Amino acid sequence: MEYTSARQHVLDMCSTMLERGYLKATEGNVSTRIAGRELYAVTPSNYDYDKMRLEDICIVDFDGKHVPDEYSTDGIVPSIECGMHANIYRERPDVNAIVHTHQPYASALAYLRKEIPPLTDEQVRFLGKKVAIIDYAPSGTGFLAKNVQKKVTSGDNAFIIANHGIVAVGTDPDRAVFNMALLEKVSIAYLLALSTESGKVYTIPAPIREVAFTKLRKDQKRIAAQITKSVPPVRVEVEETLPSADEVAAKIADGPKVAADVRTSEVPGSESAKLGYAISEYLDVDDTMRRLKALVDQPIRGLRHDAQLEVLDWFETKCTASKEITERAKKRIPGGVQHNLAFNYPFPLAIEKAEGAHLVDRDGNTYIDFLQAGGPTILGSNYGPVNEQVAEVVRKSGPVTGLFHEYELKLAESINRYMPHIEMYRSLGSGTEGVMAAVRGARAFTGKKMVIKVGGAYHGWSDSMVYGLRVPGTFRMNAKGIPFAATASTRETFPHDLGQLRRKLMENRARGGTAAVIVEPLGPESGTRPVPFDFNAGVRALCDEFGAMLIFDEVVTGFRIGMGGAAGYFGVTPDLTVLGKAVSGGYPMAGGVGGREEVMAAFGSGLDGKSGAHIQVGGTLSANPLSSAAGHFAIEEMARTNAPVIAGRAGDRLARGLQRLIDKHGLPYVAYNQGSIVHLECSGVMLLDMKNPLKLLKENKPRKQLMEHMGAAYASHGIISLAGSRLYTSMADTDEVIDDALTRFDQVFSLVEGV
Repeated sequence: MEYTSARQHVLDMCSTMLERGYLKATEGNVSTRIAGRELYAVTPSNYDYDKMRLEDICIVDFDGKHVPDEYSTDGIVPSIECGMHANIYRERPDVNAIVHTHQPYASALAYLRKEIPPLTDEQVRFLGKKVAIIDYAPSGTGFLAKNVQKKVTSGDNAFIIANHGIVAVGTDPDRAVFNMALLEKVSIAYLLALSTESGKVYTIPAPIREVAFTKLRKDQKRIAAQITKSVPPVRVEVEETLPSADEVAAKIADGPKVAADVRTSEVPGSESAKLGYAISEYLDVDDTMRRLKALVDQPIRGLRHDAQLEVLDWFETKCTASKEITERAKKRIPGGVQHNLAFNYPFPLAIEKAEGAHLVDRDGNTYIDFLQAGGPTILGSNYGPVNEQVAEVVRKSGPVTGLFHEYELKLAESINRYMPHIEMYRSLGSGTEGVMAAVRGARAFTGKKMVIKVGGAYHGWSDSMVYGLRVPGTFRMNAKGIPFAATASTRETFPHDLGQLRRKLMENRARGGTAAVIVEPLGPESGTRPVPFDFNAGVRALCDEFGAMLIFDEVVTGFRIGMGGAAGYFGVTPDLTVLGKAVSGGYPMAGGVGGREEVMAAFGSGLDGKSGAHIQVGGTLSANPLSSAAGHFAIEEMARTNAPVIAGRAGDRLARGLQRLIDKHGLPYVAYNQGSIVHLECSGVMLLDMKNPLKLLKENKPRKQLMEHMGAAYASHGIISLAGSRLYTSMADTDEVIDDALTRFDQVFSLVEGV
């Protein structure tokens, strides 16, 4: 049912007030704002609260027009006071719920037409400087609605309507009910005080009154910003059928197979085209960026304090074995953990078992694994068929020989089979090493020295690339321990901005020219700032114009978004491609660089007496039998099962489901996906603008903490994510797994402030 959440809030408010005796029969009316729309849910006219059902709650727009839907009850019309409710919502963006009652003691003051002065600091803190009298006007008229509108501009939260009743407002349904109850409490005390012999009533001192009211206004401004700067969430109907990975997997299983080591066509790369890609539909980048900007513009919206305490208690009571061993690790390992992607708030989890879509820690807690080792395990964790074949190779040759092994060739052939633009491939130890080699090779081939990266992107931790990390415009902010000379030949350009890239290329002509432009094809940090579909083609054209090489960093996207990688998906051919992670199926030594033959000729290795013709790259353990065999078998198994496409549909299901939950709870969060790479932005810390240093200084730490808190909350509900903001799906993520995850996300979202 559409608007179920808003309707339920109204029903719950009515039930609470009915139980407490604040509502009787059909008197009064109650409403809640519908997040992201100029609509609100309100009680029907002349309808007994004892009999009221969910479908009886009416949906009304800010013009007072009833907006019936297929779930509305026939013959039911909204309250006659809709004009009053609409005017309040228009005037007060901090108000999310309204209560209008005829409760006895406050109504007595309505007949006396006597306002309530500031009697207690609690009253001022929640109700305002005073409880004012709204001028009389007949019920249900525009005159009354206008009189109410004039008064609510004061910022107070409770009012007495002359010869009528009361109206109380709140930032959420619970607060509106609380304010209504507080008003009745204050009314009783005030009437009793007035009835004494002296009849003299003392108010609180002005300084105390101002402090309390300042706190109230601060809350109101925060909530108002959340509403006025928000954008309507992505609408996902409750009845909408979510995308199915199971259906796609079944079709693939029944279809023709791509046999390993057998080309189905003489055209290189045809298998990739035939298999398709993980991205079913490219996202609307402009709309996504608008939503991300709105998230950053709004105040932080995190877990309730009590919920945070519950999460921390879960870690303390349910993860004792993890805590014990990671505390020991702090004595021998810097920070207590070796992995940059290991989530360590409030402390790292120690994993004992990985299988398919799940992880199990030392305490026996089971988690849905959306980290997937940072992205490489597209087949799912600890994939048996690959493990068995790798074990057989290692049994025969051992994990490393330092000499040539046939699987070095098999891996290079598998890569070329699906990515024909990689005519030659040089294995290295990691994605970082692959980037270092690619940059060095580009400089050697072009004779130029400058390198341009897109700001915010992560290209490993080499000296020249620790520049403009995570947030565009940060330059050397993270370059501790790196000499200035090491980054002197690196420049950054803002994502999306081809005009700025052109200017950088022109500027570099006077600095020795641009050897290469390096990009993450989906956008920095795996699409945290997604790029328009034609962006990469634009970069390719500029590189050709200025004689620079184009380097695709496909450490994450290689094979994950399809067997043809980002190059195949976008139809853009880079000069060099950096691979990692997926190229060895999650096994160690996952990295390397490939490209066309004439460029790759400089990457030769071995003791051939021709070292002068080659750039210096290497690695004793690179291209060892274990990693090479793992890469070959994993790639061929991904092709056989079409794992990237299945994982992509799982990502579609997860992202769409998250959008539905965000809509349901009225949250400012943003969920989107690019195939099996799913982004769930709750804090937007990586979207902060360096052009606004005051906001960055003020919000960077709390937004980072929010990301940590959400990540911990997900973990306490059985979900492992990447830093609480990114989720990788795999072939192992069936519809059942995704639906289970969505249930858990629903539970976490219900713990957020204001839900």
